[in-house]
Amino acid sequence: AEEDKQGEPFVGRAGELLTAMLQAMKLKREQVFITNIVKCRPPDNREPHVDEVRSCQPYLRRQIELLQPKIILAIGHVAAQSLLERDEPMKSLRGQHFEYADTGIPVVVTYHPAYLLRKPGEKRKAWHDLQFAMRLFAEQAGIS
Repeated sequence: AEEDKQGEPFVGRAGELLTAMLQAMKLKREQVFITNIVKCRPPDNREPHVDEVRSCQPYLRRQIELLQPKIILAIGHVAAQSLLERDEPMKSLRGQHFEYADTGIPVVVTYHPAYLLRKPGEKRKAWHDLQFAMRLFAEQAGIS
């Protein structure tokens, strides 16, 4: 609901945690592009249905084509499963290097900040995911 009010993804407590996660990666929100898989909030903030995800895929794909990111961090299982077109659980998708569609853009999966707020004990795993993403980003950007 806060996202709809402010017109931005990842606001509120989850957004604050995401900002802290980015800061831990030495990044500011202004340096990254943040978007949602679906472009409007499903009723009652439920998870999007498959047809809702599919209807937004061309728009998301075009965003990615235009932005040409060095890496995509899929935050949460909806993003991970949608971007990778897989239905495995998060624990199976984390810690791996995937590619988005046929673009060659690396995708790293991590937990959603809202999940981490509910399960703070999982933050250590998320930090490992972020470190993995930073290493891949450095490789993509030619940074040593």
